[in-house]
Amino acid sequence: MAQVPRVVIAAPASGSGKTTVATGLMAALASRGTRVSGHKAGPDYIDPGYHALATGRPPRNLDPVLCGEDRIGPLLRNGAAGADIAVIEGVMGLFDGASEPRHFHGPGDFASTAHVAALLGAPVVLVVDAARTSRSVAALVHGFRGYDPRVRVQGVILNRVGSDRHEELLRDALDDTGVAVLGAIRRHSAIETPSRHLGLIPAAERASAAREAVDALGSLVADSCDLDAITGLARAAAPMSEAPWDAAAELPEPADPRPARIAVAGGPAFTFATPNRRNCCEPAAPMSSGSTRCATRRCPRAPAGSSSAAASPRCTRPSCPPTPPCARP
Repeated sequence: MAQVPRVVIAAPASGSGKTTVATGLMAALASRGTRVSGHKAGPDYIDPGYHALATGRPPRNLDPVLCGEDRIGPLLRNGAAGADIAVIEGVMGLFDGASEPRHFHGPGDFASTAHVAALLGAPVVLVVDAARTSRSVAALVHGFRGYDPRVRVQGVILNRVGSDRHEELLRDALDDTGVAVLGAIRRHSAIETPSRHLGLIPAAERASAAREAVDALGSLVADSCDLDAITGLARAAAPMSEAPWDAAAELPEPADPRPARIAVAGGPAFTFATPNRRNCCEPAAPMSSGSTRCATRRCPRAPAGSSSAAASPRCTRPSCPPTPPCARP
């Protein structure tokens, strides 16, 4: 058993501010000297780019579809090794998942944020877009908290709060839900992470601007949220029984490491000096200027009179790429 402080940042729907809060939380904790491990539910690669900037550590994905349910805990332990806390950003709405026959609570929620949170035994903090609402936020949070007892919604962060009076109304409404308000973030479009039609703009495309955005998010969350309460919630998570994922144990050496023998089309088999090379043929003639197709290739070691020529696929470069020489069997 190992104690791994962890918390899931989720939301009722996409666009509520999960990435803003999750990335800002990572940056805020890291600025206090906390070693933070950033994780993302699902196969997304854009959000983790911001996580890496915020934490200074490699980001990790947790996806039951690609990795299987049994690897989610081990993968978290592997990624969080040496960290003080793991922050897991959810995907879409809390219970929105893959629309396939397998399911966690009901059809359409396999690999959802709720599914990942339950597999990890992690507390959930719900980021709620509070713009244009007041007391209705209590009904929303109450419904999400009671929908599935395996998913522990234990805190709320209110996003896009309009004023002090608005925040007061929201906090009063949530008093009766039993869910702690861990933060209230005001509307501030200048610091929101820019997006495009397929999601966030990758951090690598923004260079220094991405670094500035992450720093601004960290300052915003530090000023608007109770970092000690969130950290305490993460530390209260139950110990994990799973062992850390070990690549060496999961990916053993191949049973037959001998060089591969592959037959050239129409000719005998040849042994590659390096296994897994695609072919052992060389161009029979240079490619003509302006042509979009490589010249026919022929193995230089093929026996005389044999038919070992094979047309290669279309080229995307102005000349044929070099190919490795053949080696005799």
